[in-house]
Amino acid sequence: MFFGALRPDDERGSVQDTPASPLVVGIDVGGTKTHLRALVGADPVADHVRPSSGWRPHEPAAAARWLTALVHEALPVDTRPAALAVGGHACETPRQCAGIAAALREVLDMPVLVVGDAELLVPAAGLDKGVGLVAGTGSVAVGRLADGSPVQVGGWGAALGDEGGSAGLVREAARAVWAAHDRGEAPDELAQGLIAAFGVSEVPALGAALESATDVSAEWGRHAPVVFTAAERGSRIARSVIADGGRSLAALVVRLAERGVAVDDVVVAGSTVLSQPALYTSFTTSLTESVPGARPRQLRAAPVEGAVALAHALI
Repeated sequence: MFFGALRPDDERGSVQDTPASPLVVGIDVGGTKTHLRALVGADPVADHVRPSSGWRPHEPAAAARWLTALVHEALPVDTRPAALAVGGHACETPRQCAGIAAALREVLDMPVLVVGDAELLVPAAGLDKGVGLVAGTGSVAVGRLADGSPVQVGGWGAALGDEGGSAGLVREAARAVWAAHDRGEAPDELAQGLIAAFGVSEVPALGAALESATDVSAEWGRHAPVVFTAAERGSRIARSVIADGGRSLAALVVRLAERGVAVDDVVVAGSTVLSQPALYTSFTTSLTESVPGARPRQLRAAPVEGAVALAHALI
């Protein structure tokens, strides 16, 4: 079993016990890639990135086996971590996360914390409280009540929600061009872009193309650049879709505030919102209007830093 306090060994790639320097492990399991970082004090022991394929968060035993294999794969031989914290993609409820944590403790015999991956953002930003908001392929916002209870809003997947994420933007763009088609309007830059991206001949065929996706979030989401390109080329419909997406992201923060979460600081991450200024500006403008005291912060650190901070807090 792993357990103990550690320091890097000199030549053998292993670590030995020392009371002053516990080894902590943080893992960020994202929708596409997983990042493990292990530190002894401030010194790196491992910094390991791999695909997230095989991650099954709705099966606690399988998730625990997957994470255990990752720990063994990434750490030097003969290391014994003192604590492990995991932020897991699609770990959507406290009960689900607790089930994975319990399964991990049985195998690894160490303090373990498992949370949703969006909960890594606030500690990664060096804050004790606030909101973590992610808008990548999907979208979700998380925070905690005064008693420490977690609250999550959004994150319902591309078929039902994820407004402001790449897959949700493509879904809403398709709906908007269908509506324009029904009004008798000629295909604009957005409609033409979606037709080309999905490899169909006309707007009415977009429905079957979207429905045929095997992995809805990934297959819809990869076409999001079409929406932003169309907006840059003057598509009024694309600009409206993007503006609505930003307002929807701000609405997640409003929902958390209404439930009693402190929303003074909103840590924002995700490949879509941080790489697309039009979406981010729409979000921040709407946030200022709806929650004037909220301060949006773009996350500059790797989210795995939040997992490492949570692991330190377990010791």
